[in-house]
Amino acid sequence: MSVAANLAGIKERIAAAAARCGRNPDEIRLVAVSKRQPVEKIASAIAAGHSLFGENYLQEARDKVAALPDAEFHFIGHLQSNKAKEATGMFSLIHTVDRLKLARRISARALELGIVQDVLVQVNVGRDPNKSGIAPEELEPLLAGIGELDGIAVRGLMTMPPQGDMAGTRACFAALRSLAEKAAAYGLIPAGFELSMGMSGDFEAAIAEGATLVRVGTAVFGPRG
Repeated sequence: MSVAANLAGIKERIAAAAARCGRNPDEIRLVAVSKRQPVEKIASAIAAGHSLFGENYLQEARDKVAALPDAEFHFIGHLQSNKAKEATGMFSLIHTVDRLKLARRISARALELGIVQDVLVQVNVGRDPNKSGIAPEELEPLLAGIGELDGIAVRGLMTMPPQGDMAGTRACFAALRSLAEKAAAYGLIPAGFELSMGMSGDFEAAIAEGATLVRVGTAVFGPRG
């Protein structure tokens, strides 16, 4: 199937998943994960009416951002502190802030650029040793620390659950929503917070638990060759 057909199918599934849980599908944005995809394939998605893409690697993203000025890019990969300067301002949203050192470097660069960099805090809800993110109990102190910085704004939370059954995956999504609701009640994140969770195999479960950003690559672009 073409990228355009895949996009249409995914957006239909997003709308159906939203309808099943009484949500407005307009509250849910599809981040088409374009890592390792050529510019031409991303351009075909843009031609089909999609404009939001997720990248994992800075060097690769740099060329795509330059080549596709009409697209919006989010950074969804692990971000090293020494790469924070380059990432800041390149992406409209960085999904993977998980330590104060990184936040401070983003803040410093944003102030140099005269911008506010929007970010999400990544939480390792499932405590998977193979995934990045802070432990749930570390969330509030980190949010409080970032809240003291200028030039950076936390818009919500992100997670990647461990591989496992759908019940366990959905429990991780529900736990992230609960953490976000508590943080919002304390004024640490906005009341209309973003929840970045759900990928090709589980985004419908994520929508049922409140996802506002779903990160889908394979189901949009097909398997990488």
